[in-house]
Amino acid sequence: MNPSKQEYQKMAEKASPGSPFLKNALMAFLFGGAICCLGQGLVNLYMYWGLELKDARAFVSISLIGISAILTAFKVYDNIAKTAGAGTLVPITGFANSIVSPAMEFKSEGLVLGLGAKMFTIAGPVLVYGITASILYGLVLWALQLFH
Repeated sequence: MNPSKQEYQKMAEKASPGSPFLKNALMAFLFGGAICCLGQGLVNLYMYWGLELKDARAFVSISLIGISAILTAFKVYDNIAKTAGAGTLVPITGFANSIVSPAMEFKSEGLVLGLGAKMFTIAGPVLVYGITASILYGLVLWALQLFH
C-alpha cells in the first residue's frame, strides 16, 4: 500500500485527535496563576516574618525552585503537568523541573555520568534561550529609554 499525499493527509487527520484548545488554555491560566499566587503568598509570609521585600523575593525564588524540585523527585510535578499543561511552565518552577527530571531519570547511571551530565541535557537549551531572551529584553528596554 502506497498512499498518495492527499490520502496520507486524510489518514493522518483521521488518526490525530483534535486539541482541546480552550480547556488547555483555561487549565494553563488557572495553574500558572495559582503558582504565581503561591509566590505572592510566600512574599507576604516572608515579609510578615520580618524580611525586607528584596530578601522576601529572593526567598520566594528559592522556595519555588525547592518545591518544584522536590515534587519532581517524587513524580508529583509530572502528574500536575498532565492536567495543568503549560501552566506549570511558569519560568522558575518549569526550569527547576527541567533540571531535576533528567537527573532522576538517569540516576542509575551514577552521580557523574548520570545525575551530573544528564541534569543539563534539557536545561542547557533553556539556559541558552533564557539568557538570549533576557539580553534581547534588556536591549529593548534600553532602546525605549533612549527615546523616552
